[in-house]
Amino acid sequence: MANFTEDQLIQLKAALHKRYLELQCEVREELTHTQDISNEELIEYLNHVPDDIDTALVDRQINEMRELEMSMRYLSELEFGDCIDCGNEIGFERLLAYPSAQRCIACQNQFEKTFPKESKSSL
Repeated sequence: MANFTEDQLIQLKAALHKRYLELQCEVREELTHTQDISNEELIEYLNHVPDDIDTALVDRQINEMRELEMSMRYLSELEFGDCIDCGNEIGFERLLAYPSAQRCIACQNQFEKTFPKESKSSL
């Protein structure tokens, strides 16, 4: 695990939790049409998603939520803050700004050059 102080770990945990809650609210707002409907109606709804729902946005939000869940698990297991590509420390400031970051800036830049369609802006 990257070498963070206890205070930094508390800040990072708070940042992860805050971003997760923000994403939950965003997804709920995007899917407000699904409130108070039965399972059968929900299935029909999902088969014919209204045009005003940005499914790509919801997909990105859910994927980021999964990344945050993984980061929270890594934090609790003391495996948080290391780049998945090079193993170096991601950096406290980067993680505060982008809590679900899995790569250091150098590796993220390389990833985005190598896989431009798969990458998303991470800075």
